[in-house]
Amino acid sequence: MEIVGSESHEYSGTYPCRVPVWWGRFSEPGPHPQLDGVTGKLVLLRIEKRFNRFERLLAKLFRAPREVRRPLDRLNSMLWELCDGTREFEEVCRHMDATFNEEMAPVVDRTYTGIEALRTRNLMTVLKEPYARKWNTGPGIVPKHQTLGQLDGTIDIDSTPTHEGEHPIIEDNPQGHEPDVQSS
Repeated sequence: MEIVGSESHEYSGTYPCRVPVWWGRFSEPGPHPQLDGVTGKLVLLRIEKRFNRFERLLAKLFRAPREVRRPLDRLNSMLWELCDGTREFEEVCRHMDATFNEEMAPVVDRTYTGIEALRTRNLMTVLKEPYARKWNTGPGIVPKHQTLGQLDGTIDIDSTPTHEGEHPIIEDNPQGHEPDVQSS
């Protein structure tokens, strides 16, 4: 099925890809395509807060949480799972359209807007070539630049990889941190 407007879009021929961030799945599976790494479950992102000296003092005084937990809705959760860097923008649009039909119309604009929202928050990037596994994109991996504690158990989060592409790149990292990513 061809999606009108996807070939002429500025993201045509590009590969949307998650950047290193801790994430996991929760909830019962919803509608989803039968693809590796796509479960139809909701996605939760965990991002460490960065404080300056004064903010750190206030955070300690008021016992503020040290991380932001950002649950994604079902459309953005599906988008997150589809954008693993192996699928072109047009393919992501086709899967979003086939899964959500009129709810995603116009699918090219809605998919672009979702990717841009994640990209502007430094949670996603857009590659010119397929993802070459230079960094970890799978669930449950704490990026090297962050320090996240254990989950408190209030939500049952599944951070188990569902296929080979979600497994950590470096297995012998005892802290489970992300390796340094060098751009080539």
